Amino acid sequence: MPIEEIEGWELVWHDEFDGDAIDPTNWTYDIGGWGWGNGEAQYYTSRPQNARVENGLLVIEAHQEKYENSYYTSARMLTKGLREFKYGRFEARLKVPAGAGLWPAFWMLGAHFDRHSEDQQNHWPHVGEIDIMEYIGREPDLVFGTIHGPGYAGATGFTRWNRQDYPIADDYHTYAIEWDYDGITWFYDGEEYYTLTRDVTAHRPWVFDHEFFMILNLAVGGQFPGPIALDLEFPVALYVDHVRVYQQVDETEEATAS
Repeated sequence: MPIEEIEGWELVWHDEFDGDAIDPTNWTYDIGGWGWGNGEAQYYTSRPQNARVENGLLVIEAHQEKYENSYYTSARMLTKGLREFKYGRFEARLKVPAGAGLWPAFWMLGAHFDRHSEDQQNHWPHVGEIDIMEYIGREPDLVFGTIHGPGYAGATGFTRWNRQDYPIADDYHTYAIEWDYDGITWFYDGEEYYTLTRDVTAHRPWVFDHEFFMILNLAVGGQFPGPIALDLEFPVALYVDHVRVYQQVDETEEATAS
């Protein structure tokens, strides 16, 4: 499938997952099973059972199995330290798995994020979080777009529900944001459904004027998606057709000139 050209935007990075393996110049992994701050049940690994390229797709697959201190495994892939961007259009074409208790997401964190840092400014939510797409299986017709920052994190993040009249897991859909100095706009299959401008945070800091990295993951269980359905059959997978980053033509020209 040819890469879409978007008027006024220049493609600056992409991964079409057309090779034989995950490209290590694009992606690394979070590893562990400590709940990830949300009470999640999975242990994230870098094993091909949990993340691989197959038939032109990135497959992030969750299994029900005893592994380390967990009874589920999955993968959380990120571009931290490899592909980081300030502003642009970020999109992914995904097919999410169906089933209560599943929580696939395509999202971003500030590039200076370091949960082990002594400087609180390097911790969440001070670094900023942009959730391009979150889906929870117990709401089969709904996806979310959200930002989190200091004073508006967790349940107080700025969020918008985008509900359809069909099960989202039945097919592939394209999730995107367009982000610049003025704010962030969310898109579902090319249709705009949410815009936030920088003044929305009022007296609280707007923390979205620096580089961010991207994350793709499939969580199992936790406070947000709720209990795992007893009849849910594993393995389940999040399929990723592509991830693309565009920047506005005038921005890329300025970057080249400098």
